[in-house]
Parts: sequence; C-alpha cells; structure tokens
Amino acid sequence: MRIIDTNGAPMLEKLPGWHGQIFHGENMTFAHWRFDTGAAIHPHHHEQEEVWHVVEGELEATVDGEARIAGPGMVLMLAPNETHAIIARTAGFAIVADHPARKDFGR
Repeated sequence: MRIIDTNGAPMLEKLPGWHGQIFHGENMTFAHWRFDTGAAIHPHHHEQEEVWHVVEGELEATVDGEARIAGPGMVLMLAPNETHAIIARTAGFAIVADHPARKDFGR
C-alpha cells in the first residue's frame, strides 16, 4: 500500500490554465487538476479509458461534435481512443483517472 500526501506533491502546468498533480499507480494514472476559466485542452485521443470527476466549476466536453456541460458532482466517462476536447467554462477542480496507466504523462 502507498499513501500519497497530495498537499506536498509538485504542481505542474501541463497546458496553459491547467495546474495539476499527477500520480501513477501500477495500472492507473490519477490527476488533480485546478483549471482557470477559458483553459482548453485541444481535441485528442489516447488508448486509455478516462474518467473525470468534476468537484468544482464547470467543464465543457466535446466528443464527436457533441458538447456537454459537466458541473460539480458530475462524472465524464471517455472510452479508449474517443477523440475529446475540454474547455473550462469557469475556474474549478477535477479529479481524473486513466486506465491503463499513462506512465509518460506528466513528465
């Protein structure tokens, strides 16, 4: 068992307006993202299934041309290789899990 104290974990800015802490387990990758209003993640895809739990704020996710809004307490589930883009409609915080692990992510 490992316990990670997120209070002391390094913070990185992977893209403008996305400030995160990334943690790798043996089979999963987790990220805590603080996002600024208007911060965007370009359309992309990856082999991992990805789950976003929005804790604070609002995100707009676009998949296959369909934009949907996710707010506090909502979960966005993306299938492997599903092209998606994310725009922060407000500032906020989300927890993201990827499976299998994205060992190269966050470096």
